[in-house]
Amino acid sequence: MGEPGSKTPSARPEGGPAADAEASEAGPRPDGGPPREVAPPPADGATAGPTQRALDAAEDRWRRAAADLDNLRKRYAREVAREREIERELVTSAFLPVLDTIDRALEHAAADPESIVEGIRTLREQALAVVSGLGYGREDEPGVPFDPARHEVVGLVDADGAGTPPGSVASVVRPGYGAPGRQLRPAAVTVAQRQES
Repeated sequence: MGEPGSKTPSARPEGGPAADAEASEAGPRPDGGPPREVAPPPADGATAGPTQRALDAAEDRWRRAAADLDNLRKRYAREVAREREIERELVTSAFLPVLDTIDRALEHAAADPESIVEGIRTLREQALAVVSGLGYGREDEPGVPFDPARHEVVGLVDADGAGTPPGSVASVVRPGYGAPGRQLRPAAVTVAQRQES
């Protein structure tokens, strides 16, 4: 009990502004409906409701998933860069013997021309072996059936004059490189066809 003449902190003077506000909120409505109920303000430190907890959990999962995706993207970029570097090393290593042969050929440039030609043949064979080892074999066979996936027509010739059946490759103007489904460059060819009389 308080001393006489003292006011408790929760006491409000009757007819004050706060009392008028409460009366207006909780009193009868002008349209004659039931009186409004004033919801009590949430107490400080009160636990959140189940909906808020579910929202917080969903936001936490979303943040974790976004962080995982970002980490995965960075790791994938590092792995792709590493794989590219490994492939570049493999291709360069495969061509080193070709460069060695070129160096030897240049050292003997003043020698017999026949040895120079032989060195160029050796160099060509090494280069073809490297390209074939990388999965792109040479396609330069005449007489095979024409295949639009492997051949590019640059001319038509008479089948009788070329000595090849109609619809086949009469000659290879420029060799192609690749394999079925992995064509690096089609072969430029002339195709034999029967002349109409």
